[in-house]
Order: sequence, then structure tokens, then C-alpha cells
Amino acid sequence: MKPAVIYAVSSVVAVGLGLGGYFAFAVPQQDQFAQCRTTTIAGNSQIGAPFTLTDHTGTRVTDTDVIDGLTLMYFGYTFCPDVCPMDTARNARAVDILEENGIMVKPVMITIDPVRDDPETLGYFVNYVHPRMVGLTGSEEEIRAVAQAYKVYYDKEDDPEDEEFYLVSHSTNAYLMAPEYGLLQFFTRVSRPEAMAETIACYAGVINGE
Repeated sequence: MKPAVIYAVSSVVAVGLGLGGYFAFAVPQQDQFAQCRTTTIAGNSQIGAPFTLTDHTGTRVTDTDVIDGLTLMYFGYTFCPDVCPMDTARNARAVDILEENGIMVKPVMITIDPVRDDPETLGYFVNYVHPRMVGLTGSEEEIRAVAQAYKVYYDKEDDPEDEEFYLVSHSTNAYLMAPEYGLLQFFTRVSRPEAMAETIACYAGVINGE
């Protein structure tokens, strides 16, 4: 295990941007998931887009390969010293709670630091966080495109004296995605794993006609 993969020695400035600024429209009245919503906004038609990236095994995958069932997506990076490890661990805990109740959800992290996060580095990280977590990387252009599609903010903190141990400010929302439906729900940093699992279970029930 590479310790620097999980933690860095300096602090991060993580910007938790609210998605309300991006979702400026209300949930439709005939919303089949209305009973599950924990926010008053939705944006499944404007969030997300097809992509092709490289997973942590080195395999090129598309969005349909990744989002092949309920999927909890997060944008972060392996050198993140505290925020990303805590958020991905929180997401993993929610996934485990759901699995204990017979609901399978795939945890995913898309890096916003593709220069350092090659497949091998991502592999160390995701295998540490959860055995079913998928890590995704790509070229800087590919990552920029998918981040823009998901309205994700990130910005490298330039330090001319430290080209190796730079940090990246980024938004910290997690996205619940599903095939055919797109974005179902987003979760912020204050979301707790138990509440997330309860909300996701509600969506799973509606999708499965329960």
C-alpha cells in the first residue's frame, strides 16, 4: 500500500459547491420518485453525458459500462489528504448498508487529477476503500469534459515550488445515477451514510416496482 495514495501531508481546500445554482428548475409534478426526494430540485436531463474513460484495471469503459445499475458517483483524487478519503468511506458505508438489505449499488470515483491518478494509483485507492469500487481516469481533456457534464468544479492549486505535492480544490457532491433515468439524487458533504442508504433504497424500490 502506498500511504501517499490515501493521505497527503498537507491540508486540502475542498470547495463544496451547492448544486442548486446548477439546477434552477423544480421537480416535475408528475415525478415518479417524488416520495424519495430529499431535495426540492432535480436535474437529470441536464447532468451527465456519455463518456469513455479508463478504469483502475486499465480497461477503457463507457458510461453505459459503468452505470449499469444504481451507481453512486463521486469526483475526487487519491492525493486528497482528508476530504476524499472521508467522503468515499462514507459512500462505501452507505453501499454496505444497502447490500446488507439486498440492494446492490456500485461506488465509483472519477479522478479530477488525471496527471497523478493513473490506473495503478487509482487501483490502490479504490481497493482500499471498497472491494467493489470502480476508479476512473483519462486524459486531462476527457476528465475536463466529464466534469463539465456533471457540473463539477475543480481547480489545481498551483505552487511553483512544489510540482509533486500540489492539491486540488473541488466540489464534493455524490451523484446517484441509474440507467435510463440518469441523475436521481445528489448528496452533499453533510449527508450521512444511514440517511443516504434510506434514500437510495427508496429509489431502488420505485425502480423495482415495490
